[in-house]
Amino acid sequence: MNLLREAEETLCPVNEPNVEVPSGATGHYLLGLIYRYTGRVAAAAEQFTQALTLDPLLWAAYEELCILGVAEDANECFTEATALRLQQEQTSTSNLEKSNFVNENRVLSPNVSASLVDISPKHIKQLPANNTAEVPGYPHLRATALHVQNTVPSNVGQFDSPSPTVTQTSGIVPPPLFRNLHAYQNTTSGDAPAKPKVNAVNQPPRRKYLDEARLKKVTGRLFNPSGDSVPRRSARLSRDTPINSNSNISQFGGNGSDHSSGSRYEAVDEMWTDNIAATSSSLSIAEGRYFEQDKAERTLSQDSKMATGIKELLGLLRTLGEGYRLSCLFKCQEALEIYRKLPEPQFNTGWVLCQVGKAYFELVDYLEADHFFEFAHRLSPCTLEGMDIYSTVLYHLNEEMRLSYLAQELISVDRLSPQAWCAVGNCFALRKDHETALKNFQRAVQLDSRVAYAHTLCGHEYSALEDYENSVKFYRCALQVDERHYNAWYGLGVVYLRQEKFEFAEHHFRRAFQINPRSSVLMCYLGMALHALKRDEDALEMMEKAIFSDKKNPLPKYQKALILVGLQKYQEALDELERLREIAPHESSMYALMGKIYKQLNILDKAVFCFGVALDLKPPAADLAIIKSAMEKVHLPDELMEDDDL
Repeated sequence: MNLLREAEETLCPVNEPNVEVPSGATGHYLLGLIYRYTGRVAAAAEQFTQALTLDPLLWAAYEELCILGVAEDANECFTEATALRLQQEQTSTSNLEKSNFVNENRVLSPNVSASLVDISPKHIKQLPANNTAEVPGYPHLRATALHVQNTVPSNVGQFDSPSPTVTQTSGIVPPPLFRNLHAYQNTTSGDAPAKPKVNAVNQPPRRKYLDEARLKKVTGRLFNPSGDSVPRRSARLSRDTPINSNSNISQFGGNGSDHSSGSRYEAVDEMWTDNIAATSSSLSIAEGRYFEQDKAERTLSQDSKMATGIKELLGLLRTLGEGYRLSCLFKCQEALEIYRKLPEPQFNTGWVLCQVGKAYFELVDYLEADHFFEFAHRLSPCTLEGMDIYSTVLYHLNEEMRLSYLAQELISVDRLSPQAWCAVGNCFALRKDHETALKNFQRAVQLDSRVAYAHTLCGHEYSALEDYENSVKFYRCALQVDERHYNAWYGLGVVYLRQEKFEFAEHHFRRAFQINPRSSVLMCYLGMALHALKRDEDALEMMEKAIFSDKKNPLPKYQKALILVGLQKYQEALDELERLREIAPHESSMYALMGKIYKQLNILDKAVFCFGVALDLKPPAADLAIIKSAMEKVHLPDELMEDDDL
């Protein structure tokens, strides 16, 4: 919302100057952004450093320090001491979580054990048969209950299910009836079994027993080989009637007269209880030992993996951080060497490829920059970061069709991104439609006023339209956004050079050169300003540095030849122009300058030849008239060339 004052007051209340910044590293990072956007660079750097101290993995803070040009060496920031500290913090956090987990298990374990003991035969009978296994020695029982303590809480009501239908149970032999429920519960609690003494007349039969009785009758009928023996409905009703009578229920009750039947089922109950208790005890001991051993192994494995992961991560951040730091300091060749050390999976990512493309762009190697930007765009077509620089690369390569296609792609990805409109503006600038290009660059500024490059492109278009007042205005806006944006300093220098304000031009070119001391273009323009100030020796020295910095750049060679002509060192100037012709054989201005030198040396035929070649190369309209005038005056021995721009 761009409410920077309110955001700062929220993080640092005015009435509480000593209050700690909230949210730790994140709070310091946000406060650093506020200071940076409001021009307080030193305070911003301090906040970013504090954020990085609190959280060494906060890459965004280190990135901002690199942009400000004050980041320390990545090898000192992401050190082995940092890895040890992070490992200790992670280990302490992991141990705390493990202790909480163990405490929770200690609370849950008695409940789980009790749930195993409290499982009644009713619950065992009602467990789903398809999810259980038979208990050895008891084919009719299932082993699900033995594993309950590992899977369910003490409440086992979730195992209650509706009574099985006839089709589900027709092929299953019904389990034996557990008559003494109270005896089973007392046995598990350690007391002697006591048979309930309840009068059957006053206690109605339980529904469970009724269902089981009916289930037996239905199963018997289904498996009866003789179809004639199926009783009629009236017979079944009369057979069910005694169940509801006042007679003594010997078949289902606990105090029936059939003592042999009762003792048999009681024995089964006791055997099942003892088996469950013994199995539960042995499983608990075995699982406890296995859990402790597995816990120790997992702890060692996790600690080892954590240490290895932290070291690898910090190693990766060291490489990326050092490459990005060198790139922000415009030490592009060193940055490229650092990026080449990355593993192939890390190097072939959109962000790294964009950084490599930017490095080649600063080195004025547009072909290599195009290669890496294109690869990055193909890998990550929705990534917009760096695409404004890519569009400028295509502009310098005169790739009109590809630039137009890139602009359309970026607009389709996000039409509200400044990078997309910068690409559209470069497309129109390449067609020399500066007014339309300017509208697109202004649209980019409107979408995001913190993009310094969009302000600079607006300044370039105003400069092309010779509206120097507005050009200076946009260049200064770019410097308000980013004081280290050397392109804006360069643009201001060009404006003042055209206005023949040579001292101002020299000042702004020097500021740009201090930010980017490796740029041969900046060295060349600084030398031109020095030459305009009649400081020819300093100008020659700067031109030598520019030629040494980039031997493929023709501009400093041509400017050096001009300075040598001004010093009347004609032969040295011709030698320099001959070397220039090997690099740029189709430069009309070069042949025009050679013609002027031959005229001064009184070699008129070569002078006429060079002027003719310059005219054949179709020079710009501004130079065309000058070259024709110089060619007409070749044979006038006392006439001097009037225009020093040749």
